[in-house]
Amino acid sequence: QVQLVESGGGLVQAGGSLRLSCAASGRTFNNYNLAWFRQAPGKEREFVAAIHRNLVFTRYVDSVKGRFTISRDNAKNTVYLQMSSLTPEDSAIYYCAAARNVALTTVSTTYDYWGQGTQVAVSS
Repeated sequence: QVQLVESGGGLVQAGGSLRLSCAASGRTFNNYNLAWFRQAPGKEREFVAAIHRNLVFTRYVDSVKGRFTISRDNAKNTVYLQMSSLTPEDSAIYYCAAARNVALTTVSTTYDYWGQGTQVAVSS
């Protein structure tokens, strides 16, 4: 069992930056792939970024490549999402997710555990 708690969301102006954090409970954090998804009002949940348990492989949705960076600190049981050059289109609730499967996937149904989300609002 893994419990995930996100933090770091807030209101920021377009062009600004935020760093989201997701703290995980449990001693098997190193065994999970981790990801960030987001959901804007009236839209489906969207994959944003993922990082493999080996800390090497990462994946990003095209719209955030070059602007967002996912990282993890296995010693702190924490995954981060550094977001820069934010636009109003990035406004959403951001969710942290953990998956036990070996492959690094972008599909939400392959993730086993989810946090409650943190709100990000970008003003123009």
